[in-house]
Amino acid sequence: MRLPPLNAVRAFEAVCRHGSILKAAQELKVVRGAVRQQIATLENHFGRKLFTRDGRRLVPTPQASAFAQASSAAFDILLRAASELEGVVPGRIRLGVPSAFAVWWLMPRAADMQASLGDTVDIVPMTMVEPLQMHPELDAVIMGGEYRPAAGITALRFMADEFGPIATPSLAATLSSAPAAMGALTMLVSRSVPKLWDEWFTESGTPPVVFSRAQEFEDLLLALGAARSGLGIALAPRASIEDDLQRGHLVAPYGFISRPSGYSLCCRTPDAKRPAFAALASWLLRCGTPA
Repeated sequence: MRLPPLNAVRAFEAVCRHGSILKAAQELKVVRGAVRQQIATLENHFGRKLFTRDGRRLVPTPQASAFAQASSAAFDILLRAASELEGVVPGRIRLGVPSAFAVWWLMPRAADMQASLGDTVDIVPMTMVEPLQMHPELDAVIMGGEYRPAAGITALRFMADEFGPIATPSLAATLSSAPAAMGALTMLVSRSVPKLWDEWFTESGTPPVVFSRAQEFEDLLLALGAARSGLGIALAPRASIEDDLQRGHLVAPYGFISRPSGYSLCCRTPDAKRPAFAALASWLLRCGTPA
């Protein structure tokens, strides 16, 4: 089977990442019509439609989505191979980190990181935690329960993960031993991890609670800040609030449960053996809790 035109594959891969022809055109620095033409070329090559519409967003079909993941991995490999051929090896790592994890786990260890690794890591807070394939501008990302295996991505699990409902001691004192009592409080939800509560109910075996009120925040950092202020009860990874627990600012009235996924450092497979990435992985394993 002959390969499809690479320019068409590049346009297709960009549209899959963005869900938008306009954003793909902006990334590729071409007009929208050129992207549409490349998509049409690729659909003619395969003899099938590659996208469906979900409102204003373009969604790849299941078969097209699998091809998009393989395409992303292939372009990453080509880009890094070309850089090596030219003798250009990036000296710094742009590391995407969930905002809450960055503030409450990584930044307190920033001095140790710099002492161990030098000035080689740029920390990029992520409001919305997304796979590395969605962020060509990043070299690696840290992911928790959001991580899903993907072609061309190497993931190192460096720390165990626990999560559970948290609130101020005064609010927690109003609760009984039955989780259903949480329904009297305001449920604090983060749009960046909208299914976190559902995942806790499922993984803990707790019947879903009907809350009297829900309040949404843009990211987990804000939701946890609201919990610290006594606005309601939030669902939090333990690593993000360990300091608050030790100081008694927050408590976990129903404890924490372990998550099999843990926290992982995700990078593109060709990068995994490079000295800078190996050093970062080694540091994370040393600082992380046993998995």
